Amino acid sequence: MNTISRSLKATLLTSVFLGAGMISAACAEAQDAESPAATDIGQDRAVLVTGASSGIGRRTAEVLAANGFFVYAGARKQQDLEALNAIENIQAIRLDVNAQDEIDAAVETVNAGGRGLYGLINNAGVVVLAPLIEVTEEDLAFQMNVNVYGPYRVTKAFAPLLIESQGRVATTGSISGIVTWGLGGPYTMSKHSVEAYTDVLAIEMAELGVQVAVVEPGNYKSRITENMVERMREKGYATEGSIAQERLDRILSAPTDRGQFKEPDEVADAYLHFLTAENPKRRYMVVPNEREAAATIRAHILRLVQLNEDQPYAFTRDELMAMIDEAMAESND
Repeated sequence: MNTISRSLKATLLTSVFLGAGMISAACAEAQDAESPAATDIGQDRAVLVTGASSGIGRRTAEVLAANGFFVYAGARKQQDLEALNAIENIQAIRLDVNAQDEIDAAVETVNAGGRGLYGLINNAGVVVLAPLIEVTEEDLAFQMNVNVYGPYRVTKAFAPLLIESQGRVATTGSISGIVTWGLGGPYTMSKHSVEAYTDVLAIEMAELGVQVAVVEPGNYKSRITENMVERMREKGYATEGSIAQERLDRILSAPTDRGQFKEPDEVADAYLHFLTAENPKRRYMVVPNEREAAATIRAHILRLVQLNEDQPYAFTRDELMAMIDEAMAESND
């Protein structure tokens, strides 16, 4: 049986699970999602959403479909495919982002639909919890395969259609692509990779007329924790003898439905903005409360301070503030 170990200190923040996957912070009250108002803003343009069976992906598919987009919704399980097919303007596609044959089949399906592809939302994702000194290579590979190689594979496969339409591609990152937290090494590594992937892809696709963004959610209702715990149990993970036994026992015994968090309506709205705005943003940090916003921005600032500290060309506070002002001005242009 595999053994997972105990918590490490958070690199930038202490005792906080931050991200689309997990946060052990103050819980936002659950909110029932309202049906999105129907509009034709999407103009029947086609969008593919991966990981659309639940949570952020499901809500995003629903919101886009209600706003006039034709949505190809990727999922793996038959019951999820059937549920998605029952929604107007949605066509479910069996799609495992780790399976190249299913990706190729999805491309054929979209081509056969004759609508082209205006937008791609790489949302499929998983979370692995383990200290970096003990995580197995198999588990780390699983984490990266879905969260990093998944967007890479799917975007590469659909790039010709996106270039033809001069469309848009976005990936679900996380505020864990900026902050880090103990036991979250595999997950935060993957989400930091998504940040770099987004920036480089944006540079390369700009000349081809395709716009690129990353949406960075905080804590919202999803099945990502449930799926993580299910996988841990299926693989026979044991906490006995682990240096993280107490903490892991709490995780494995706690409710996994994340019902205490808000529905991801705000995240879906961010994707709608990205797909419809004349000048969409590169980054959409979407969090349910000020605490998560502050923690994320502070983590970024702390990294800036550490980067600048005691180096031969260190900048003064005034010089750093001037750089921030310049960046804000450029972002607002």
